[in-house]
Amino acid sequence: MINLEWYRTFKAVYETGSLTAASKQLFISQPNVSQHISSLEAYIGKSLFERKSKAIPTDYAQIIYAQIVDPINKLEEAEMVFKKMCLVKSRPTLNIGAPKEYFHLLATENMKEFPAIIISTFGESKELLTKLTNRDIDFALTTELSTNLKLKFEPILKEELWIVGSKEIDTNNFDTFLNNKDFAEAERWILNQNWLAYNSEMNDIRRFWIGNFKKRPVIVPQAIIPDVQTILNGVANGNAVTVVSDLMAKQLISEQKIKVIWKGQNLVKNELYLAYDDKRSLCAVVDIAKKILSSE
Repeated sequence: MINLEWYRTFKAVYETGSLTAASKQLFISQPNVSQHISSLEAYIGKSLFERKSKAIPTDYAQIIYAQIVDPINKLEEAEMVFKKMCLVKSRPTLNIGAPKEYFHLLATENMKEFPAIIISTFGESKELLTKLTNRDIDFALTTELSTNLKLKFEPILKEELWIVGSKEIDTNNFDTFLNNKDFAEAERWILNQNWLAYNSEMNDIRRFWIGNFKKRPVIVPQAIIPDVQTILNGVANGNAVTVVSDLMAKQLISEQKIKVIWKGQNLVKNELYLAYDDKRSLCAVVDIAKKILSSE
């Protein structure tokens, strides 16, 4: 019976054009590669390569390659799946991409309880989806969807955008405007506060404004700080306001270090998705990723 390793070695030599390169790819010695090729040639009774500076395939080798390349690839894929299944039983490695604030909020407290080795990558949604498409990461926590049909998006979290501020801010006039449904005066009051923003685009602030005032805000932030926790600390320690996710603000609100100024007349909500390539991710590994990024 023919040895399947001969075919695997033949495929490696054919694709790399070198016995040396094939030996490195297969992690076997060059004499073993040469022996496999010689044994296969003896078995089929045909020469497969011209031994020159490169291993040049003969016409018969091209016929053999066309017949065996797909079955060998499928066997190698099956072998990879088997290895991953074995890893799942021990401790798989998960490369998870997420905005750093969400990763800190959702994953760090209970990480020691998870049966996995975690490699974290921080970034915003577009950047993370690019890394996921390029297979630089295995999973991405994102607020955006992609047109890439190879990726699957599972909703795992919901958040609301609220205006929060220093507990020292007197909101009596603002509350009166809201009670009287005088949203023009309410907007004027809130625009006159000291604002902190995550970036110059003010994405969350803009979304909140459009959702509640049907227009873009005219705000010049007192400071732009690309870190949510620093912004919240600034709000808590200064006379300032911001728009932030309820998930991010809930602890400081419960500790009465900041307060909710307004949730809006129309709640502005975000859906957060776990994105991954389901053809490359085992169900057991996906479940671990979901658990790591779950708010429960």
